[in-house]
Amino acid sequence: MSRAQAESVIKNIIREISQECATKGQAVSETLVAFMVKAVVLDPANEFNVDRTLTKDDVQKLIRLCVERLMDTQSPSLDTVKMQVYFDMNYTTRSDFLEEHRRVLESRLQPVVREITDSRARTREELESLYRKIVSAVLLRSGLGSPTDIAVVREATAALQSVFPQTELGSFMSLIKRDKERQLLELTMIVTGIRLFNKECGKGGEGIDDLPAILNEAVPATTQSVDAEMQRTLRNAFRYTALIEEMHKNRSREGLSMQLLKEALINTRQHQAFLQIILNDVISCAQQVELLENQLAARMEQLQATVQSKTAVPTAQVYPQFIHLAQLWSGFQDEMVLLSVLSNILASLEPFTRGHSELFSDEVLQPYLQNLNILTDDDRTKPVAPEERVNPKDYKAEAREWLLPETTKNFHKIPFQYKGYCAYILAKYDRLLVPANPDIGVMQFRDHYYAFSSQEAAYEFAQNPQEFIQMIAEGAKKSPELIQLLELHTQFSTITPYSQGRDGKMVEKPVTKCDTGTQTDTHFMESNIVKSYEWNEWELRRKAIRLVENETQTKMDGYSNVPKPQVFLAGLRGGGMSEPTVMTKVDLTIDVDQT
Repeated sequence: MSRAQAESVIKNIIREISQECATKGQAVSETLVAFMVKAVVLDPANEFNVDRTLTKDDVQKLIRLCVERLMDTQSPSLDTVKMQVYFDMNYTTRSDFLEEHRRVLESRLQPVVREITDSRARTREELESLYRKIVSAVLLRSGLGSPTDIAVVREATAALQSVFPQTELGSFMSLIKRDKERQLLELTMIVTGIRLFNKECGKGGEGIDDLPAILNEAVPATTQSVDAEMQRTLRNAFRYTALIEEMHKNRSREGLSMQLLKEALINTRQHQAFLQIILNDVISCAQQVELLENQLAARMEQLQATVQSKTAVPTAQVYPQFIHLAQLWSGFQDEMVLLSVLSNILASLEPFTRGHSELFSDEVLQPYLQNLNILTDDDRTKPVAPEERVNPKDYKAEAREWLLPETTKNFHKIPFQYKGYCAYILAKYDRLLVPANPDIGVMQFRDHYYAFSSQEAAYEFAQNPQEFIQMIAEGAKKSPELIQLLELHTQFSTITPYSQGRDGKMVEKPVTKCDTGTQTDTHFMESNIVKSYEWNEWELRRKAIRLVENETQTKMDGYSNVPKPQVFLAGLRGGGMSEPTVMTKVDLTIDVDQT
C-alpha cells in the first residue's frame, strides 16, 4: 500500500469514528480521534500489527475499540488525552499569541482601509464622507472608544484635524496605495498619542479605559485563581500518590482501583504542568505591565516638559513622542489580550479534571486516608543527610556518571529525564509518578539525566538502566498520555510504531553504526575565489599604469632617410710660429637629391 493510500484509509477510519461518536451524542474533534487511533494500535493488549495491510475485520475492531474509549465517561485517562489535545490546539507562545491577534485585527480592518485607499472622491460631499471614514479607521485601529459614540468621534476628529486637516485630502488622494496605508497608520498613532496626552491633562480621553489600573487588578486576580487551582490539583495528587504507595505495599484497599488511581494521578500531574505554564505567563505579564507603567510615566513627564504652556510646538518634537505614547498603550492592550486568553484556557482546563474528582471525592477517599502519612512534593524534595546521598565511589560503571549539587555547575538547570519524576519508581511500580529529589544525586547515562527519590532507587536503577528505560516505554504504551507528560517522543522515535515481536514487545529499529573519519586540508583554497581580485588601491593603480603602457608604447626603432650632417674642420693645428692659425670649415653633408 502506498503512502497516499495509507493516509486515505486512516482519514476514512477517523471520519467513521467521529460520525459514530456523534450518533451516540458525543462530539469529538478529528485531532482527538487521530490520537486515540494511535493509542489503541500502540497498546500491546489490542494485538495490532500494521506491518501488514489491515483487513476489514482489523479496521472494524479498531473503530470499535476507539469508539468505546471515546465514549467512556469515567476514564481519567481519556480526560487527560482531551486536556492535552485542547492545550496543544489553543495554547502557544506569547509572541505567537500577539502575532495572531494583530493579524486578526488587520484582517478586520482591511475592508475599511480598502474603502479609503480605493476612494476616488471628487465632490465636497464625497471628500467629507472620506474624512469620516478615516476617523472611523483611526478609532477602530487604536481601540480607544467606539466609532458609534458621538463624543468619541468628535474628540478623535478634533485630534485628527490638528495634524491632518481636511484640506490635505487632495495630497492624500495623489499618493499610491502603499503610501496611503502607511500614512493612515502614522495618523492613527499620532491621534492616539494626542488623545492619551489630553486624557492625562484632564482635557479629554472620552471612551478611553484606564488599562494600567485594570491590569493592576486583573493580574493579581488571575494569579490567585491559578494558585487556587494549583493547590486543589496538588492536594489530589498527594492523596493519590500516598494511596497508590500504600497499595503497592500489599495493603489492598477494598473498593479502590489502582489502575484508576494511577490514571487520576497522571491527570493531576498533567493539569499541574499546564497550570505552571499559565502561571509563568501571568508572571511575565505582570512584569511587562510594570515596565510599561514606568515607561508611560516617563513619556508623559517628557511630553509635559516639551509642551508646557506653549501655544505652538514644532511637530518634529512632539509627533515622535505621541507615536511612542501610542506604542506603549498598544503594549497595555496586548497584555489585556494575553491575560484574557490565559484566563479562558485556565477555565477550559477545569472540566477535564472533574472525572476523577467525582470518582474519588472526599467522601469516597476519607475512610482510606485515615492514619495515612500524606507527603507533599516539598517533603519529598527537601535536602537529605550526607549518608542518604549517592556516593560516586560506591557505584562506578561504564557510561554512568554521578552529579551532585556541590560538584556540578548550574545543577539546578539540568534537564531531568521524565520531567523530574523518579525513574526507578516509574518503572518498578508501573507508571507511578513520584517526584525525584535531585539532592540525592543525578545519574548521567547516554546524554540523559535521571533523578531518584531515594539512594536505594538510584543504585537499583544504575545496575541496569536500559532495562528500566524499556519498562517505562512499555508502561507508556498502556497509558499514551504519558508520552507527552514525560516527553518521551525521542525515546519512541527509535521504535517501530505499532508493530510487535513474538514476545509481545515492541521491536526496536536496528541502528547501523560504522567507524568514519574526516580530514581538513592544511591549506585548502576554495574554488570560488577569484585569484585576480585585488583590494589594494595602489596595486590597482600600478596595474592600470602597466596596462596603459602596454597599449601605447612600441619596441621598434623608427627613423627617416634624411642625410646625416657631416662637417670637417681644417687648420686647427696651426701653420707654425711665423704663420697665424686659420681654421677652415668644410661641409661634407651629401645633398638630399644625391641620396
